[in-house]
Amino acid sequence: MIAQTQPLIEVLADIPDFRKARGKRHPLSAILALSCCAMLCGYRSYSAIAEWGRNYGMAIAQALGFTHATPCASTLHTIFGQLDVEAFEAKLGAWADGLMRSTPCASEGLDEAMAIDGKTLRGSKKQGASGTHLLSVVGHRLGLTLGQQAVDDKTNEIKAVETVLEQIVLEGRIVTMDALLTQRHIAQTIVDKGGDYVMMVKDNQRKLKADIELVFTLPPWGDTQDHIRTVEAGHGRIENRNLTASTALVSYSDWPGLAQVFEVGRQVIDKKTGKERVEIVYGVTSLPPDRAPVPRLLELVRGHWAIENRSHWVRDVTYDEDRSQVRRGHIPQVMAALRNTAI
Repeated sequence: MIAQTQPLIEVLADIPDFRKARGKRHPLSAILALSCCAMLCGYRSYSAIAEWGRNYGMAIAQALGFTHATPCASTLHTIFGQLDVEAFEAKLGAWADGLMRSTPCASEGLDEAMAIDGKTLRGSKKQGASGTHLLSVVGHRLGLTLGQQAVDDKTNEIKAVETVLEQIVLEGRIVTMDALLTQRHIAQTIVDKGGDYVMMVKDNQRKLKADIELVFTLPPWGDTQDHIRTVEAGHGRIENRNLTASTALVSYSDWPGLAQVFEVGRQVIDKKTGKERVEIVYGVTSLPPDRAPVPRLLELVRGHWAIENRSHWVRDVTYDEDRSQVRRGHIPQVMAALRNTAI
């Protein structure tokens, strides 16, 4: 039996309120619910959210939990600036995880896959705001944001990812990431917590990349490599993809949890000009061939871009995130979390 997901308005009611009881006019859960509803309707800033509340009258305001007229923009600015953003992100992430669990995968036996990648809030960064680079975890299948962490200006994603991995359920799930996050300690953390990884390998792991290149350039004796090729046409181009996987490095490499290495070749032909672009990339995974045959591996590699197509792109194009110039405290991250919730 699949458990029902807790209603979002109840989740918002669990977020700790930093304000003192005296002089508190509006419930925090009502303010956050109003913000989510306004964001769903395309109201992108806290001044626009306040306008949305005024436009729709007391019937909707009361349904969201207000007993007085909805708050003004300056109240929203104050609330967003002092909100416990870690608790806010944790509650929203747990709610999204519950949504994912309550919406089962159409193909039985497939583990959920999650992509980790970062995005910079460009408008806020230009205004000098801190913590404007956010590292997010987005599910491949439903595009839900399961976690989000601000990367300190004095560090990078490699250090922040450990905090993100602590926030999400890893057991029985697959984490995909680009080459920047292909690090030994990250791979070790994922397998130690019962998860699996699919990591791309570039020059930041020179020895590992050289070993993988050698496997596919001069295959070892007895190595049985599996292969898949796909061809797609659309948007004025023809795209050929080839993925070849091998287990030859399993007994040789000391990379944590290594079960397969793979090579992905991509050829793109412009149908109008005939110009051709070829790219070859390499990767590692802790998934053995019986759990991730080459069709599944290719699906996971391509699925990683769900974080761009279903989250980052939508935040930029639909919600105009990169032009937002909010800069006080955690307001940029709070607004990004509201966008994630609306999506």
